[in-house]
Amino acid sequence: MTDTLIPPAAVTADRPAHRDPNVLRWLGAYTSSMLGDSIYYIALSWAAVQAGTPAQAGVVMAVSAVPRAVLMLGGGVLADRLGPRRVVIGSDVVRCAAVLAVAALLFLAGPGLWLLALLALLFGTVDAVFMPAVGALPARITGKGQLARLQGLRGLAIRVASVVGAPLGGLGVAVGGAATAFALAGLLIAVSVPLLVSVRVRDLPSDDRTRTREATPWRDLRAGLRYVRGHRVLAPLMLAIALGDFGFVGPLNVGLTLLADQRGWGASGMGSVLAGFGVGAGAASLLLAVRGRLPRAGLVAAYAILAGCVAIGALAYVPSLVAAVGVALLIGLLAGLSGALCGALLQTQADPAYLGRVTAVASLVSLGLAPLSMPFAAAAIGAFGLGPVFVASAAVCGLGGVVALCVPGLRRAELPR
Repeated sequence: MTDTLIPPAAVTADRPAHRDPNVLRWLGAYTSSMLGDSIYYIALSWAAVQAGTPAQAGVVMAVSAVPRAVLMLGGGVLADRLGPRRVVIGSDVVRCAAVLAVAALLFLAGPGLWLLALLALLFGTVDAVFMPAVGALPARITGKGQLARLQGLRGLAIRVASVVGAPLGGLGVAVGGAATAFALAGLLIAVSVPLLVSVRVRDLPSDDRTRTREATPWRDLRAGLRYVRGHRVLAPLMLAIALGDFGFVGPLNVGLTLLADQRGWGASGMGSVLAGFGVGAGAASLLLAVRGRLPRAGLVAAYAILAGCVAIGALAYVPSLVAAVGVALLIGLLAGLSGALCGALLQTQADPAYLGRVTAVASLVSLGLAPLSMPFAAAAIGAFGLGPVFVASAAVCGLGGVVALCVPGLRRAELPR
């Protein structure tokens, strides 16, 4: 499979991303793929619960996390060596085939835990190469001046997928069980493939391509880690992302569930708080998609992290559900803004030849290491209560903002005009 190339001059013209047919094709493919992902997880959880005990279902749901974390850095190397477009297309083809095959088997026979675990394992393995490639692709389909706007559009796509995917998955399960939901997920992922094939990408400079192809994969990996470690913006940015996510994931997941139970808000109340967060994050993505660029991006991201950590700490002490929804909306707005700006800085500060590996490191931090905070948060809440743990988590999150403020390279980082 060869990439459809466009000359760099055609990209650097910086046509507005929301008016660029090439970007819109990519956005349609990404949204369809994310919708399929959302429905897939609902189908998997439902099928696992029907086939085994709650504990067994939990193991099935967790199986995909292991290969995703272990292989993520290798996925970044693969994206840089083969090109992110090829890797994303190949990943979607494999995921689509696997999900549709399981749907067909479930139509013919009852679900077996081994089959579901195998699917989860395969999905996690493919995710390890899909995620770095997805992160590396935007820099090859638009100019640097549009990458912040593209991050906003990508954030909106994620929100749409999470809001629409859940009821679609539930409808699929209600109509025909897990098999129908799996089939729907596979078809939505399939829609992304022809759209991705039609997306045009720009090539890397010849010296970067030569350097990447002549090295071994192991040397590529080491070179990528050295590149991140020695970069004046990327190194502190990775630390800020790690601290922010590590302090954020526990309260939003385990802590919020326990808070809703303790206050008597119930599942509907917890859903309202999560909806507030989603609306805030969506508003931040919309702001970046419309504006396209915020000046002093590094400084704004730092202040957004610091303000967000204060809101996280306050969430455990709000007196009512209405107040909690308001605070969650503020958290979503600030976390969405800082996350989008950090993502845009990753895109614009990294050398395109290293972008897959840079994205892999960031993805590993956010999706591989940050979830480890959840069992610690749960244990700490049992020992010390909700309030102190929320405050401690907020302090950890705030350290990310402190890093961004104290490191001159990151504090002064700007997005291209």
